[in-house]
Amino acid sequence: MPWRPMRWLVPAVVLASLMLGGCAVQSAAPGSSAPAAGGSVDGSSAAAAPTAARATSSTDDRQAAPAISPAEGPASRISVVAAGSAARYRAHEQFVGQSLPNEAVGSTSDVSGAIVLDGNSALDSQQSKIVVDLRTLRSDESRRDQYIQANTLETAQFPYAEFVPREVRGSPATLPTSGEATFQLLGDLTVHGVTQPVVWDVTAQFSGADVSGLATTHVNMTDFGMKKPQVARLLSIDDGLTLELQFQGLVAPEPAAAGVAAPASSPT
Repeated sequence: MPWRPMRWLVPAVVLASLMLGGCAVQSAAPGSSAPAAGGSVDGSSAAAAPTAARATSSTDDRQAAPAISPAEGPASRISVVAAGSAARYRAHEQFVGQSLPNEAVGSTSDVSGAIVLDGNSALDSQQSKIVVDLRTLRSDESRRDQYIQANTLETAQFPYAEFVPREVRGSPATLPTSGEATFQLLGDLTVHGVTQPVVWDVTAQFSGADVSGLATTHVNMTDFGMKKPQVARLLSIDDGLTLELQFQGLVAPEPAAAGVAAPASSPT
């Protein structure tokens, strides 16, 4: 058979091309992680890189986004209105020659102060205080009043009773503008130079910016370092007292919360 070189040359060239192509692919594989500056063999990896970057960026943004806190309302100040307010004590006393005990009631309208609530309706004890002038307490018996002022309360040295609220229990989540609410007011009562924790039971009525109601608590005179009255006709008197605060108040925005600078405290 005559030799025909062209018949063998074409398959040889094709086979050589396939072998060279395979070698080229194998040699490029180890370096695929670092493509040449002129471009990449496969364009899909280049397209995937920005997508992965965007996914990572969005994940980081979600992780870095700050938590949104609940919106707060304005702070409120409930100021005591002297007209319509009164502080009272009730004591049970037994006189010689009387079979039934008598209830002594002393009262004063000299009440001042305020209770401040922050934007979450939580009590601001640093700004809240109720003050009663004990020198103006009056009952139905002047001799009793004189004795209590001079010997029990000793108002010449301790003229005021002060209550600083610390906590409210059972109150509505927000300050009502209508209706009735009952709750407890816990705090520190200072009388006769002695401070004791007390709990007031409060019933309050709300109508717009007006609030009124009654708060009551029970204390012992001796817990505040006071001596029980001892007079000729007085056979005995209970150590326990019932204290009442009948209050009339006005609700208004706290000055600092309403855009008005709060007054600076006086230097000490």
